[in-house]
Amino acid sequence: MAGYLALGVDGKRIDVPRTLANERAFGKMTCRTHRRTRRRQAARKKAAAPRIWLTTLWHLGTGLPWSWTRGASDSSERHHMLDMLGWLPERSLLTADAGFVGYQFWQSLLDAGHDFLIRVGANVTLLKQLGYFRERAGRVYLWPDKHARKGRPPIVLRLVVAHNGRHPVYLVTTVLAQATLCDSQLIELYQARWGVEVFYRSFKRTFERHKLRSHSPKHALVELDWSLAALWAACLYAKHHQAEAGEDIAKTSVAGVLRILRRAIREPGDPVEPQLAKALVDSYRRQNKASRDYPRKKINTPATSPPIILKATKLQTTLAKELKRLTA
Repeated sequence: MAGYLALGVDGKRIDVPRTLANERAFGKMTCRTHRRTRRRQAARKKAAAPRIWLTTLWHLGTGLPWSWTRGASDSSERHHMLDMLGWLPERSLLTADAGFVGYQFWQSLLDAGHDFLIRVGANVTLLKQLGYFRERAGRVYLWPDKHARKGRPPIVLRLVVAHNGRHPVYLVTTVLAQATLCDSQLIELYQARWGVEVFYRSFKRTFERHKLRSHSPKHALVELDWSLAALWAACLYAKHHQAEAGEDIAKTSVAGVLRILRRAIREPGDPVEPQLAKALVDSYRRQNKASRDYPRKKINTPATSPPIILKATKLQTTLAKELKRLTA
């Protein structure tokens, strides 16, 4: 879109068997809930299980992984993303959720020549009316005090406010010109990022890799890599034939593709290519299943708080103008 290759990034934990070797290699999480209920017991049991942290770069156009990396259960998905910077082609636009924030992380993306579109919340403090760049509607800056004192320049951003039907969603991007990507295009790109969550669900549930089977760390990592490569190859093969048949490759059914290929392995005979071309999700719109005949406990999920946006002080504007003059 607009000359950018749009990629989403997100992390997810994959369970491995609870062996001593896996616990030493991948570590155990800490239980954060303090409730003395069955939920507390379940949370403790879940936290005690060793897990692999998987971070995936996901191509928004094809709906397939671009690359991935993995580590222990306490790994940082931001550090994983920085390790994969070499896999990004020129003019990449990275979309991510509110976990991928921070001055150093964003500056590393800019130094590598890439732009980003990231959701922000109350974990980010932004400045307005700093005077470092042309002031327009939606112009904000990320400039923490510790980086300002070291003479580092502010990161110039554009704030886009969307609405998901329940509450506003705040996005910041380094694509400053409306003529390059308008607000509606940026919102469309961020909505497409949700596909990486769907891919994780397909990998863990449909492909049945929510828990690996290997009892040693070395074998577990090999099993994870080859499982991802197998699902990627199967879906790529199906999307290729769907594109040739003029179908929408965004509607590929992972369950349908796996069912066709598994049947072909058990009962070889008819070619699978025509079947894969039709392995698409149906167009039937599911009704809301929130209400049933049995009682449900309603859980109110609070909306994400907006980012903290402060008006730049006179000292900050003076320092920004001086820094701009020295770097001009």
